[in-house]
Amino acid sequence: MKMKSIRAKNITETVARLCREANYFLPDDVVKALKQALKNEESPLGKQTLQQILDNARLAKEEGMAVCQDCGTAVVFLELGQDVHITGGDLYEAVNAGVRRGYEQGYLRKSMSQRPYSVRTNTGDNTPAVIHTDITRGDKLKIMLMPKGGGSENMTRLFMLNPGESRKGIIEAVVRAVESAGSNPCPPVIVGVGIGGTAEKAMYLAKKATLRTLGSKNADKDDAALEKELLERINSLGIGPGGFGGRITSLAVHVESFPSHIASLPVAVSLQCHALRRKEAVLPEEG
Repeated sequence: MKMKSIRAKNITETVARLCREANYFLPDDVVKALKQALKNEESPLGKQTLQQILDNARLAKEEGMAVCQDCGTAVVFLELGQDVHITGGDLYEAVNAGVRRGYEQGYLRKSMSQRPYSVRTNTGDNTPAVIHTDITRGDKLKIMLMPKGGGSENMTRLFMLNPGESRKGIIEAVVRAVESAGSNPCPPVIVGVGIGGTAEKAMYLAKKATLRTLGSKNADKDDAALEKELLERINSLGIGPGGFGGRITSLAVHVESFPSHIASLPVAVSLQCHALRRKEAVLPEEG
């Protein structure tokens, strides 16, 4: 098969656009889920909080401004077709150039510190991005950008369970993670759960799970059943929108699993705040 060429400058332009759009516009599935939550919520304060969240999203879209003042770490998932050739520059440099341009042009808050544990000097342009790359079949490059806020990221949890704890242990660990997080991740949250593999694989699965369309079921029936039970358990915690109490603590739970070592049962929990910002594009564009 003939290689498909994609110019690095096109990647930069696309990433810059995704940075702006992801921060300005909540995805349709997220808005739909919030509107459904407003209908289902029984707590007056919870309903008021959800209405304010929806009003905020509408104003951000109308005014072309950030949904949240925390414009997050730029987390970028790349699905790179094995028949793609990047020309005119380095792939990761092109992505970071796009983040730099998008955050500057979009007047988005820059939140990256150069040294995480000593002199926490702001890099000034929100780079470097956190980039994950999967090599796939085909001749396309899919770019998925997720601005990840610090409040929800700080509530990430990893549990290395005994395999004997099995399904019950997984449920208790995930529910405990959400309960202990309380209002910190700005509920109603989206809960990504990664199970299996190794510690870092589970963490990756948990975060990538939050890219799925809200409410979509896992194709695996066991994972889908686990999603359903976890959502019910989490929404019985009473944390509610904004942490003010209510029925809707989570808009969705998405589970992704992977085979693991016979002696291991890693379980990762990645929480997203109600402002689940994500945007994607495929290069080269059709037409």
